[in-house]
Amino acid sequence: MADVMVFSPSPQLTVTIEDDDQVHFHAGGQGVWQARMITSLDVDVVMVTALGGESGELLRPLIAREGIHLRAFITDAANGVYVHDRRGGSRDVIVESAGEPLGRHEQDELYGIALAEGLRARVCLLSGVTNPEIMPFDVYRRMAGDLKRNDCVVVADLAGDYLQAVVEGGLDVVKVSHEELEVDAGDVDALVERMRELHRRGAQNVIVSRAEQPGLVLLRERDGGVFEVDMPELEPVDPRGAGDSMTAGVAAVLAHGGDMATAVRTGAA
Repeated sequence: MADVMVFSPSPQLTVTIEDDDQVHFHAGGQGVWQARMITSLDVDVVMVTALGGESGELLRPLIAREGIHLRAFITDAANGVYVHDRRGGSRDVIVESAGEPLGRHEQDELYGIALAEGLRARVCLLSGVTNPEIMPFDVYRRMAGDLKRNDCVVVADLAGDYLQAVVEGGLDVVKVSHEELEVDAGDVDALVERMRELHRRGAQNVIVSRAEQPGLVLLRERDGGVFEVDMPELEPVDPRGAGDSMTAGVAAVLAHGGDMATAVRTGAA
């Protein structure tokens, strides 16, 4: 039994060209980044995903070498790929493919695997997809609701229709950025109002990241109060994945029975 189940329907194959023309191959995408961070915190992870096409064949060993347990549904739909050139010091996109949609039968099969693994895990983390056609947002609503009704701890890091869907299903923790809420990072009053709205609709705890500014967190265990969360002051090399690391830290602490305040502090660190 894994401590955390990460639902990541369609990871991406990443190809990065670095200095001295070195070419690196990795598994990427939100779910992979989260699962990798959770594993680095000595928490056992199983990632439920669909793999297909040549990119899917390459992703299987790349994910496995991260120490992540993999439950993969094999599909005809190819996984996404992106090729980035970083030789100039910035990330220049050469090719980016979001991945192919899963058919209805494939969606149902993947759902069943995720539900079975989620019911055995201490925490279930629902991650997003780059292409909305891969997995409809209503699937996330059903999954959040089914897991929560069976006493699972459910965490989600989603935006847009997917965020609204899991909130409707009901869950323990929602993490979202100010950009995904379409609110200016400095407009604290507006952000707090959006957080309280998410709480009223079904999210017990809400975390909002604000880039380099302190995050905001609404904690159910503290009577729904909203607090600032200071982040370490660091020189960023690449901001991609910072919010995913925060979500991973929260999930890792909850999987070991920690309280939300401790989980938020670890996520921020």
